[in-house]
Amino acid sequence: MSSSLFGLMLVSEGAAGAPTSPFEVNFGLFFWTWVTFLGLFLLLWKFVWPQMLAATEAREAKIKQQLAEAERLNAEAKASVAEQTKLLADARAQASTILAETKAAAEKERSMATEKTRAEAEELLARARREIGAEKDRASAELRREAVDLALAAAGKLIGQRLESAEDQKIVTDYLATLGTGK
Repeated sequence: MSSSLFGLMLVSEGAAGAPTSPFEVNFGLFFWTWVTFLGLFLLLWKFVWPQMLAATEAREAKIKQQLAEAERLNAEAKASVAEQTKLLADARAQASTILAETKAAAEKERSMATEKTRAEAEELLARARREIGAEKDRASAELRREAVDLALAAAGKLIGQRLESAEDQKIVTDYLATLGTGK
């Protein structure tokens, strides 16, 4: 019986403390809900909130540090790219200068070789002309001697005596010389 009485009391207390309509407010429940909420809020405010705030600030500082490091690395990378671009432009300029110098040196060398070949050809031609002139002079002198000898032989046959003296040769040579200048 006592258990049925206890069960009945609970049912009657529950029925007495519970609102009968959805628009009815139970001030005891309302009061203790607010006290529990404010107590929990104060505990969180005192102990949890500072730790959350410190963790958030530490994370924010770490993110700012990482952003600053990223900006520094980005600036270094841009400076490195600019330096590499400058070095590449300098290298290209140097290469074009070296190429131009090489072309100029090759052109100069070719010009010098051409000039040397031309000079050698002119010298060879001049030497050949001198040799031809000397050979022509020798041939003319030989021809004159033979002409003098023939003229003396022919004159000797006409006269009937042999003409071989130096004076006779001089007369014929002088005559042939006047014939050579008369041309």
